[in-house]
Amino acid sequence: MTAARRDVAIVAFAQTDHTRRTDDLSEVEMVMPVLHEVLRQTGLRTSDIGFTCSGSSDYLAGRAFSFTMALDGVGAWPPISESHVEMDGAWALYEAWVKLLTGEADTALVYAYGKSSPGSVRDVLTRQLDPYYVAPLWPDSVALAALQAQALIDAGHTDEPALASIATRSRQDAAANPHAQLPGARPQGDHLVAPLRTGDCPPVGDGAAAVVLATGERARALCARPAWITGMDHRIEAHSLGVRDLTDSPSTRLAAERAGAFDATAGPLDTAELHAPFTSQEVVLRRALRLGDDVRVNPSGGALAANPMMAAGLIRLGEAAARIHRGASDRALAHATSGPCLQQNLVAVLEGDSHA
Repeated sequence: MTAARRDVAIVAFAQTDHTRRTDDLSEVEMVMPVLHEVLRQTGLRTSDIGFTCSGSSDYLAGRAFSFTMALDGVGAWPPISESHVEMDGAWALYEAWVKLLTGEADTALVYAYGKSSPGSVRDVLTRQLDPYYVAPLWPDSVALAALQAQALIDAGHTDEPALASIATRSRQDAAANPHAQLPGARPQGDHLVAPLRTGDCPPVGDGAAAVVLATGERARALCARPAWITGMDHRIEAHSLGVRDLTDSPSTRLAAERAGAFDATAGPLDTAELHAPFTSQEVVLRRALRLGDDVRVNPSGGALAANPMMAAGLIRLGEAAARIHRGASDRALAHATSGPCLQQNLVAVLEGDSHA
């Protein structure tokens, strides 16, 4: 006999004010305020949390097992059930979601953080490329994104003015986001790596985020309008850029299909929070996810307004959930990515209870 599937929701979300540098803060000091805030929103204590999962990168921090130090922000007592993923916090949320689905816990705390300011993140990210044929050439993250942008332009899917309009819209929307690093429209600037201009690229900065998940009636007791996760899936492209069509993202499309984003029996999507650090990547994602003009894309400003490494994907889920919490959205899609040119992609569909 198969047990009934449990309903799981995001019931609280908090994030830092994202800034270019946080030299005066350790990772623990950066994480603690958001952890305290999500617990305050729900009225929970650390001892009430059934499972804790974090997302970060030891490589970005420059030291092994750096995530163990961040646990000081959670608290050393009472003992907790804890896990960590060396990925964006969106994948930590996925692990926590599975844990709750299996019935091993009723509540979960998920947090993620990253400090890109200490080094050159463009160079650091070359270390995730093929170590034999690509990484020795040191193609940085912006250069690879420019290759993808040029492929889109050559295929007739976009052009530089269209990319500029994405940047303008995103940062204008971010003007209403008190946590954004780059709120408000600004000049596109010169080519950083053609065809991408400065405005087409994300800011480098530091930040953290946290969410609380809960199941069933527990979620309804903790949140007036929970953001129910009706489906979530993640997929990956081939590691070699040379065997991929950079104008498309089949992994995103498949993840969305498995998450139920294309379910004709469900209500229409009204919001999409896309983890698109470069304007050209929004073009790819919109096509893969079949998003029409009736879907509000990145009302928070998205990663073009704030892109803290290892937390920006979790923030997309949190921002989508927050819109459902306050009644601004009924059915939202959230997307997170990792790796060069949208290599790994996670898609979640969130829904709110019908308005009374």
